[in-house]
Formats: sequence, C-alpha cells, structure tokens
Amino acid sequence: MRHPVALTATLSSIVLACCVCVGALDPSRDISQYAHTSWKIRDGFVKGTIHSISQTPDGYLWLGTDSGLFRFDGIRVVPWQPPAGAKLPANYISQLLVAHDGTLWIGTLRGLASWKDGSLTQYPETAGAYVSSLLEDREQTLWFGVTEASKGRFCSIRAGKIECHGAGSFGLGVFALYQDHKGNLWAGGEKELWRWAPGSPERYALPRGVSQIRGLAEDDSGMLLLSTDVGLKQLVAGKVENYSLPGITGHFSPSKFLRSSDGSLWISSHEGLLRLHHGRVDRFGAADGLSGDSADRIFEDREENIWVTTPEGLGRFREYAIPTISQSQGLSSLDVYTIQAIRDGSIWTTTADGLNRWANGGMTVYRGRNAPRGGKQGGGETGPRFGYSAHEIANNGLVGNPHSLGLDERVDCGLRLPTECSISRAADLSMPRVSRADT
Repeated sequence: MRHPVALTATLSSIVLACCVCVGALDPSRDISQYAHTSWKIRDGFVKGTIHSISQTPDGYLWLGTDSGLFRFDGIRVVPWQPPAGAKLPANYISQLLVAHDGTLWIGTLRGLASWKDGSLTQYPETAGAYVSSLLEDREQTLWFGVTEASKGRFCSIRAGKIECHGAGSFGLGVFALYQDHKGNLWAGGEKELWRWAPGSPERYALPRGVSQIRGLAEDDSGMLLLSTDVGLKQLVAGKVENYSLPGITGHFSPSKFLRSSDGSLWISSHEGLLRLHHGRVDRFGAADGLSGDSADRIFEDREENIWVTTPEGLGRFREYAIPTISQSQGLSSLDVYTIQAIRDGSIWTTTADGLNRWANGGMTVYRGRNAPRGGKQGGGETGPRFGYSAHEIANNGLVGNPHSLGLDERVDCGLRLPTECSISRAADLSMPRVSRADT
C-alpha cells in the first residue's frame, strides 16, 4: 500500500496535510518520520529522573522516578499515593513491571512491593535491598536482582514464595535479565554473564575492561547481545566478543534494548535512541527533538507506540498519517521550490541544490553541471552515519537548477523541468535534453 508523503520545506518541517496519528509504527520509515512528543522535567512534568516505565491493563502508564511513583494518561500526570496505612519501601523507584495477571511490581531503593486490586504488598525478604532488575518469564515466575551490603542476589517468586540465590556471586548485583526464544534465562551481573535456567547455571566470563552488563537481547539471527559499559558485545560459542551494528563505526555507549512488535530492535545509548531494522540503523537524538542527550528505558505500549526515557524527561513516538521527508532521508536541500507526484508513485521535488526523486523508500538526487552545492550530500559525511544516504546522479543532462515542475503527457510518467538555462525532461530516471523547438 502506498503512503502519502510530506516533504520538509523549511527547518520547521512543513507537513503538506493534517498530521493525524494512526495505528502502529511503520518500520520502513526513519525514527525522525514518526510523530514525536516530549515531556521535560524542567517544564514541571514530574519531579526527578524517570528510571522506569510500564502500563497496567486499565491503560495508564506508570513512571518510576527518584522522587516517587507517578500515573500518566498521556495528558495529565499525577503522583500516586498508597492507601491509608500503607507505604512503599522507598520513594526512589528503580524498576517497574506489569505481570500477566495485571499486578504492578515496584522495585525500589529499599525493597520490592506489588500493587493489585487496590492492595499494596511489601516483601520482607527484600527489605533494605536495592532492586536492580525485574522479569516475568513465560512460566509466570517473577525474577529480580537485588543488592544489599555491596553484594548481589538473584531471586524468584513462584506461587507467592521467594527464593534467592548466589549472595555475592553476582558482584554488586544483577542489572540485566532476559529470556531468549529457546527459553533460556540469562542474567547479567558485574563482570560476568550467567545462563541460569533451565538446567544447571552456566557462567561466562566477560572480556577484560567490561565491568557491567546493562542490557540483554537477541539479534535477528538469535545471537545473544550484551549492552555493556564498553559497547555492544555478543556471545559466540561460549565467548563474549565485540558486536558491530551495520554501517556504524566508532565507539558508542549502549544501555537498554527493546524488541518491538514489528521486529525492530531499539537500543538506548548515551548518543540517543537507535533502531535496527532489516540491516539498517537510524538514530534520533537531542538535535531531532529527544528530551535529552542520552536515552535510557524504552517501552512499547498496547497501542504499539514507543516511549523512551531520558535524564531530562520522556518521549513518545507515534505513526503519522503523513510522514515527513527531510535531509535525514537524503533530501538535498531544505529550500524546496515545488513538489510533483507522478503515476509511477514517485514524488519529485525541486530544491536549491538539485532535483530529488523519492521512490520505494529511497532518494535520488539529480544535479546539473551548474547546480549549487549548498545542501547535505548523501555519503559526503565522515564518521558514523545513520539513516538514508541519497543516490546522486551528476552530469545527467539536466542543465541549470529547476525551479518548477509539470507533467509531460507525451512521456509515460514524465516531467517537464523549466530551469535557469533551458527546459529539460525526466523519463525513466534519465534526463534527456528537450530543445525549445520541442516545447
């Protein structure tokens, strides 16, 4: 199904239709093409940094901060207050998880609690311990990591009974939990990785220099990925090795993972929010509107919107009925003169830096010999590159820089291009000259 497209004509991204948000995210689009809304702490959204996020069956989002628990309906955020006579172990909320039965599990700086059907329950076995991770497996067992007196334990709750393991075996604590597609339960501790279940636990040493596992996930092939304090790693034949994202060079600092319902792998990092889909990585950072320079927790709600926390606030990504196309997708210049859609489904636009053709999710830029070179060039940048690179065709028969477009009925899917020097015609991706006698 073809999607209508809007083009960025100014720095404020003019959208050529009403911006109605619809349905799940289309993974074929860049992150920057989604509708993004941010809520910032400095504007009074919540008090304190948001450390965790989850959603209960009633649709409310729950935000765990270092100054308490908040409930958010997408418009209004309110502090949550426990029933009379009850209280949380601490106001610092480190972890949130909604279980299959609707129970909201609340990890704090000083213990674990749960909220269900108007009742708040504390678990004395965790009193005074920092809850560092939470996971419910497919057998509906709750797993969590706790740290107390600088020693980490790995605990589970089955049928209301708590069992803890390995005090001190995990260093300071278990900071990442994951169940893979085969049912293996993985736990990331300080300086080591554990395959905990099923069967006997197995330990995997981390390479020298790695002191903490921040997140765990699988790549598209089922390989276990580790987010560490020194970059991305993978577990290959029992050894932890470096892992490179497609098209990305240089070091970056990853944090958490999310595999969304469309199959995309989202990665938070100190460099912003990244997404890997079908072998391509794109990025969304503070310059694009992210509420902070770095991203932390990532969450997908029941409507398949993506939420991301930063030290400065919260962001949400939703689908646009009409997405934008900007220089992030290869548009040659922000100065757009005219736009023309033709029968083959492609969209052409004239800019201050050449003629652009958007088709099949990619941009082709045509430049004549006398065209200015003021725009962002596909492939001309150095260092890490995220998003689309435009395919450039220079010296293609286009003379001058076109300022307007018109359909040429003599050519199937053709265009007539008045330029500064002559009139040219575009057909089948070639640019043959058309003399004035032909016009």
